Parts: sequence; C-alpha cells; structure tokens
Amino acid sequence: LGSAGLHFDDLNKLRVLEPEVAAQTAQLREECRAFVDKTAEFQKIVGSLIELVDQLAKAAESEKMKAIGARNLLKSIAKQREAQEQQLQALIAEKKMQLERYRIEYETLCKIEADQNEFIDQFIFQK
Repeated sequence: LGSAGLHFDDLNKLRVLEPEVAAQTAQLREECRAFVDKTAEFQKIVGSLIELVDQLAKAAESEKMKAIGARNLLKSIAKQREAQEQQLQALIAEKKMQLERYRIEYETLCKIEADQNEFIDQFIFQK
C-alpha cells in the first residue's frame, strides 16, 4: 500500500498522505491559525492605537487653534491699548495747550486788573 501512496493513520484509517506529512500539515495549520489570531490581535491593537493618535491629534489641533486665537486676541488688545495711549497723549497735548491759553489769559486779565486798579487809584487821588 505504501508504494501506491496509501497509508494507515493512528486510528487505522486509510489515508492518502503519509502520517508524518499529515502531522506536519496539522501542525502547520495550527501555527497558521495562531499566526492569524496574533495578526488579528495586532490589527486590533494598531487600530486602537491609530484611533488614540487621531484623538490626540484632534486635541492638539484644538489647543493649537485656541493658542492662535489667544495670541490674536492679545495682539488685538495690544493694538487697542496703543491706540488708546495715542488718544490719551493727544488729549494731554490738547489740555496742555488749553492750560497755556488759560494761563496767558489769566496773566492778561491780571495786567488789565492792575491797570484798572491803578487808574481807579489815580482817579481817586485826583478828586
């Protein structure tokens, strides 16, 4: 029977493959199943890792956008303060000019008062 390619297995059943080749085939099948199971587990782990990395990327992008917004807001506030400072400087200059006009007017009025008092004094002395 062996020369015809027929063999008996452990259970005395007639087989086409040699018992040793059948055992190797069965072992290879088990190793392949284990490999496929490990590959599936690896794919599951990689999938969850990719999902986690995507979540972290979204969170990082969100924080990046918040930081950009905060930076832009800070620049805007700085520009507003600069504009406000310029307005206040202009107002100070205007008030200083007004103060100078009032001082000159006061000095002029003081001279007029002194002249009028002198005129009154001379008028009183003449009578």
